[in-house]
Amino acid sequence: MINRYPTDLTSVLRGLLLGGLGMLLLVGCDSFLSVDPKQSIDESQALSTPQNVRAALVGAYDDLSSSNLYGGQYMMSPDLLADNGDVQWDGTFADPAEIINKNMFSNNGFVETQWTDAYEAINTSNNVLSALGQLENQQERERVKGEALFIRGALYFELVRLFAQPWNAGDPSSTPGVPLVLEPTREIDEEENVTRDNVQAVYDQVEDDLTTARDSLPATNEEFADTYAASALLSRVYLMQGRYEEAATAANRVIQSGEYALAETFAGAFNNNEDIPEYIFAIQVTPQDGVNDLNLFYAAEADGGRGDINIQEQHLNRYAADDARADFFYEDPSTGDIRTQKWQDDEADGANIPIIRLAEMYLTRAEANLRAGTSIGADPVDDVNEIRERADLPTLRSVRVENVLRQRRLELVFEGNLLHDLKRTEQSVGALPYDAEELVYPIPQREIDANPEIQQNPGYGS
Repeated sequence: MINRYPTDLTSVLRGLLLGGLGMLLLVGCDSFLSVDPKQSIDESQALSTPQNVRAALVGAYDDLSSSNLYGGQYMMSPDLLADNGDVQWDGTFADPAEIINKNMFSNNGFVETQWTDAYEAINTSNNVLSALGQLENQQERERVKGEALFIRGALYFELVRLFAQPWNAGDPSSTPGVPLVLEPTREIDEEENVTRDNVQAVYDQVEDDLTTARDSLPATNEEFADTYAASALLSRVYLMQGRYEEAATAANRVIQSGEYALAETFAGAFNNNEDIPEYIFAIQVTPQDGVNDLNLFYAAEADGGRGDINIQEQHLNRYAADDARADFFYEDPSTGDIRTQKWQDDEADGANIPIIRLAEMYLTRAEANLRAGTSIGADPVDDVNEIRERADLPTLRSVRVENVLRQRRLELVFEGNLLHDLKRTEQSVGALPYDAEELVYPIPQREIDANPEIQQNPGYGS
């Protein structure tokens, strides 16, 4: 995945130095946790050189690309939770079945690893941030700081959206969010027990991290996070909070940067083994590193997948007859079920996973301008027509918010946006209202068992 730095120290740094939150917020079994691993490196040595700090940053990106995070589950699992008949789970794993059935248990393994792997990556980022003084070059120090904050901000944003009620459900200053851990955790004892910060505090920290990242990162940064990736993620944060003018401004900064361009066709935006100009930020998948769990669960067996997610007629009927996106499906040769082509690639060199695409920025700017009554960057109808034209649809003369939301559902489907769009626009999922307890992940039971300070979400017991 990473080629900027040597990676020989990565596994050591991640597994030993960066352990702390490995369980991650767990406290318990003190007699086991107090044992020093024989292969461990003393923390005073582990981040004592610039090379080690760089290797630790590689570890943070490697954590970020875990199959349980942006390697697939931060997109697939929320989409299953948001589904109301567009897809069918046909796999043998019980945990995704619980998610799509809105009947999750607090020991759900898919949910648990989305929590634990996120906090591992956050701890890695915290360790990098704690050792910035090892980098003598100011420009490098600023860039490394920005990358670590981008990773931490992105993960806290995902955690608070999945494990807490949405921003618009009640008072965010009193709604339980997730624990904010902003310093490295290198030992586990009862003093390390943490509580859940409120939703407002988590969003404030996300905004602070991403704003600092935006101002610290360069305009281009190879396949790593750059200033525009931070702005793009900020546009999502502002949209979730209903801060529409700020969302439009952040998206507009990306669009007007000149660094990105839509792929010529909708199909061209997917299954690429290198980043393309449409990708603002993507997970790198190579024969040596990186995982694409979306291919694993969405693709047919002939394409390297398990064929677990079947696309239903209800979804296919959402497209107009001449919409090119309606043709981006195929029949599984083994079962006859319908699959999406978004995650079909299984070539030897793999396919990158786009986390944020330019198409989303056009739709965000359009929606935000419509809702705020602003005209930042372009007229909303022009932004929507950018997406419609690529899909071979006729252009419109005017648009409403409903038109934009429809395009988001069709353009960004199976990319992890649906649940969050439904929640922020207060739409139900079947009979469940947007703020239903069933649409919020449970705090993993292992955390509840080990840390009495952690409060479980309603509907999952004490």
